[in-house]
Amino acid sequence: MTFDEILLKIKTQLARDLNCAPGDFDRAENVITPVRAVEGRRTFSPEPPFFQAATFGGNAVFCADERLRPWLAEWARVKKGFWLFEQPNWLALERELEKYGLRTSSAHHMFAPLPGPVEVRADVPVRWLEQEEIAPFYGRAEFSNALCDRFHPERPDVLAVAALDGEGIVGMAGCSADAPGFWQIGIDVLPKYRRRGIATALVSLLRNEVFRRGALPYYGTSPANIASMRTALSSGFVPAWVEAESSEIE
Repeated sequence: MTFDEILLKIKTQLARDLNCAPGDFDRAENVITPVRAVEGRRTFSPEPPFFQAATFGGNAVFCADERLRPWLAEWARVKKGFWLFEQPNWLALERELEKYGLRTSSAHHMFAPLPGPVEVRADVPVRWLEQEEIAPFYGRAEFSNALCDRFHPERPDVLAVAALDGEGIVGMAGCSADAPGFWQIGIDVLPKYRRRGIATALVSLLRNEVFRRGALPYYGTSPANIASMRTALSSGFVPAWVEAESSEIE
């Protein structure tokens, strides 16, 4: 699989999420689509969000409720899509969403895998956990990035790999099947064991295994989480797109 083929798979998945065509991410102009629960979309909530957005660094695709679309059309009319994710422009969107009791969640920087396996450079004892072995680790704060908060049948944690110090687990990388064949990797390492290459080793191991099992691994982090970005870059991932969605104001 080439990197272009990997990007096409990602765009095909995001097209299901944002109710558009894969080619819409490569258009010159921004694209606005209606909200629809397309089969095969990533399911982070029972219903599609009021607002979703994604950009691969050129234009942007916005999927929004009909009440928001006229405002979005004017807001996005003369601006490059990727610039709309910058704070001065984003503030206007926040103010508009507040009218509906909503805000945007943090925009996430998403990473795509380079083709093929990567070398695992750290010699770390590990333990592999299949889906049925993950349940005992739910609810443990130290692994809240590696695993979901609980079992979610619509996006189950399907595989994890843990770093060991003796019998104790000191780090864990896990992946959730967010959509068929589209598995997201998360990582946690206990503070005492950080800066030893454990995160890179675990993410690299899991990335290679996800590919071996015929799925596509991907990785996401918040804009200011530099350590997480470094882990992605050192584990065979590269920046590919940015995505955001709305949520209720708490």
